[in-house]
Amino acid sequence: MAVPVLDPPLDRPVPAVTPRRRPVRWPGAALAVPAALAVLLLVVATAAPLLAPHGAADGSLTGRLLGPGAPGHPLGTDGQGRDLLSRLLLGARPSLVGGLLPVLAATVLGTALGIAAGLGGRATEQALLRSLDVLYAFPGILLAIAVATVLTPGLTATVLSLSVVLTPAVTRVAHTEVRRIRAAEYLEAARVSGAGRGAVAVRQVLPVVAPVVLAYASSLVGLAVVYAAGLSFLGLGVAPPAPEWGAMLDELRPALLTRPELAVLPALAILAVSVVFNALGEALRRRVGVREELR
Repeated sequence: MAVPVLDPPLDRPVPAVTPRRRPVRWPGAALAVPAALAVLLLVVATAAPLLAPHGAADGSLTGRLLGPGAPGHPLGTDGQGRDLLSRLLLGARPSLVGGLLPVLAATVLGTALGIAAGLGGRATEQALLRSLDVLYAFPGILLAIAVATVLTPGLTATVLSLSVVLTPAVTRVAHTEVRRIRAAEYLEAARVSGAGRGAVAVRQVLPVVAPVVLAYASSLVGLAVVYAAGLSFLGLGVAPPAPEWGAMLDELRPALLTRPELAVLPALAILAVSVVFNALGEALRRRVGVREELR
């Protein structure tokens, strides 16, 4: 009886097995829409000098407080006859910088402190966390005002004061993630293999912590923009006549009763930016699966 040949003959090529590719996961509308709007805001802020129809300081005493739709002024003019559309566009850059730079600084510093507290000894962990608890004892806006008052008013004061306010929150998020994984087997294996604490932090811990921290930090941009506008409104941030949304609110405050449609325009811009970045942060949080207790 002939024995059936199960293997293909040696002279016949064996068909290659093509590995199955994982399907590409495209971002849903909940993430794509706020991400696109955030990019649009950044593009508008960058190209504002090209988009603004008038200069920031171009005013006219005969064209003060013109309503929306006035000839040459789609959104009207302020109390000095300056075009509001141009000032809103030109004010987007300092307003967004005042929100983005503190979040970036707090993300870098807070991640480093959180990893150091999580991987360090108990003494290091307690010293860092208790020091940050002192900052947590103050409401955020009051702490920002306290720091800004000892600095020269300007964009630098806004960035430094808000960085101090936001760093403790980012540190706590990073530390919580490190505590969750610091007993993992792969970290123990890395230590046994002779990897130093710095190498473990950069190669093993940071890739796990970074997505969670970035998702949380993106939701802080809207809050930082609101805080930055508040400092400028109080005269502790970007000072007039520079076009900044918080400073514009203060300048238009006398017109609140006579021209409320003009006075609320900078507030609407601040609200729009805050909503966009809050939606982006929420979408990223859901995307990376950040737990509710980290919010």
